[in-house]
Amino acid sequence: SKLRPEEVARMLDRLYTKYDNLSHAHNVFKVETIGDAYMAVTNLVADQPDHTARMARFALSVIQAASETLVDEQDPSKGSVITRAGMHSGPVVADVVGLRNPRYCLFGDTVNTASRMESNSQAGRIHCSEFTASHLSRQSPTIL
Repeated sequence: SKLRPEEVARMLDRLYTKYDNLSHAHNVFKVETIGDAYMAVTNLVADQPDHTARMARFALSVIQAASETLVDEQDPSKGSVITRAGMHSGPVVADVVGLRNPRYCLFGDTVNTASRMESNSQAGRIHCSEFTASHLSRQSPTIL
């Protein structure tokens, strides 16, 4: 069954509050949320030599947190949130755009590739590029 817009907003608030707490715990920088997408990055605002492993651990935590979040607290029969994640590594351009409601945004092929990784991922899984997988195998071989 479908959720009313108010119920979607409440569910996303509960979910993104969990994600925000996880981003703090993993020292991952939240860039923005766009609808039901949560964009986060590592190694941008601070040097993080373990950036890929850090992001992978964060993504695993996010998938777990989603699975523990009811879609509708008033109707548990609707089940839990099922999410997916995408990861890619590389350079980005960061800038604040706009005047009326300025937004901090990331741009570049790295962002586009990560987005494609997410959109092509299976539910409950992390899809990463081959380049990111090679970083991850060096930084944390046991996580693969």
